[in-house]
Amino acid sequence: MDLTPHVLRAAPTDATTRWPGQLAAVDIGSNSFRLEIGQLHLGKYRRVDYLKETVRLGAGLDSNGFLTEEAAARGLACLGRFAQRLNGYAPSQVRAVATQTLREARNRDAFLARAQTVLGQPIEVISGREEARLIYAGVARLQPSDRSRLVIDIGGRSTEMILGRGRKPLRAESFQVGSVSLSMKYFGDGRFTDAAFRAAQIAAGAELEEALEPFAATHWVEALGSSGTVGAVSQLLAANRVTDGSITPAGLRWLMDQCLRAGRVDKLALPGLKEERRVVIAGGLSILYTLAVHFGIDALLPARGALRQGVIFDLDERLDAARHEFDGHDIRDASVRELQRRFMVDTHQADRVRSVAEVLYDNVQPRASHDARRELQWACALHEIGMMVSHHDHHRHSAYMLAHVDAPGFSQSQQRRLGELVLAQRGGLRKVDASLALEGFAWQVMCLRLAIIKCHARGDVDAAALKLRRSGGQATLAVPPVWAESHPRTVHLLTEEATAWERGGPLLLDLRR
Repeated sequence: MDLTPHVLRAAPTDATTRWPGQLAAVDIGSNSFRLEIGQLHLGKYRRVDYLKETVRLGAGLDSNGFLTEEAAARGLACLGRFAQRLNGYAPSQVRAVATQTLREARNRDAFLARAQTVLGQPIEVISGREEARLIYAGVARLQPSDRSRLVIDIGGRSTEMILGRGRKPLRAESFQVGSVSLSMKYFGDGRFTDAAFRAAQIAAGAELEEALEPFAATHWVEALGSSGTVGAVSQLLAANRVTDGSITPAGLRWLMDQCLRAGRVDKLALPGLKEERRVVIAGGLSILYTLAVHFGIDALLPARGALRQGVIFDLDERLDAARHEFDGHDIRDASVRELQRRFMVDTHQADRVRSVAEVLYDNVQPRASHDARRELQWACALHEIGMMVSHHDHHRHSAYMLAHVDAPGFSQSQQRRLGELVLAQRGGLRKVDASLALEGFAWQVMCLRLAIIKCHARGDVDAAALKLRRSGGQATLAVPPVWAESHPRTVHLLTEEATAWERGGPLLLDLRR
């Protein structure tokens, strides 16, 4: 469970940043770590700086799914260098995301705690589909087109495929096969053989088989490849004058033949082949050839955009939404509305709970971060989605669904925090003990629970009828005598709530009438 403390993200101002207008993305990939700094002006993107290091974090997962200390140390050292470059940037100007290796690693929370300390920024683990969406966002902005297109990104431990037109992704999927994982499994002994290439292609085909119909050539007119593997293979083909940089089935066969002629990884020498790419080239070629043959890709062209630029564009939209009073520019708002529709949420009740929770939260957390406020609002909007499963223990169903559902714009880390918050909406507090150790989370929980109690009758409410004040870890809820007399059942529930916090909460709640 991700119990990472929430980092405050104020809007960047000249007083909080040395680099106004600039945004940064940290991409913690399975093969490489990347830092991109860019600037958007009048819709145009300008790269300010770009750093890339081959860390091969994905090669550090042991047979039990744990990230080894050696791999963790490589990652932390790289993040330390990134942190030096990010010195002077406000937290709101930076977004760091992690992909497949940290989706898999069983000890990811321990690594993330260390990594965030070193980087000085929160790190969000994003789902495969969210990674695919962000990849497409980067490609669509930097290489615009109204044609139907297939975008492919082969990473170290996963491959993303996206169908889209213009800036809109129509289908986005992630598959657990990548250049590092396939190279380790089938070429780990350092030898290139026909049998190894055949086995690697069969394994890739098995993983990608479910994509054959939805991503068939009838659905697109151009195919683009994003990021490392595609870029490296394109450069190899161009440097050896096999193609103009287009990745074709014939070009891939030529490269595999060169591998077989060399016989071993350490004997492979080709113009344009970088040392860090040598040990993972066979896995990447196997995936590319499988895609070309089975999906009818006659030519795969390198794309100008990638995940890191998509993260920057997404961050810019979030900041713009914050500046314009949440007017819907943030894709996460659209995801919340879609989840409400899909799971038939009583939106009137959700709005009542939100209006009360916001007032209470402003009483006790007037300087809360923008993200913390948004998370409380989203929790209010979605706290009852579990009722689609069962009214009994609906908070547990809601928590599970929030933590696992595909929700564009949200990271896995943020969905887990929302799930924990919704889990805590009712019942005993000990089930979220670890998260309640974070003071900011505890205040979110208290305001959500009090708002739900106040709105329990599911009728119109006066959001400002109750006042919540704090003094350290003590909360005082002022209940006007006249209001109490007309709402005896609510007062009864509030009294029980004060007892619940006394028994198992880090905060104390006192009712004053």
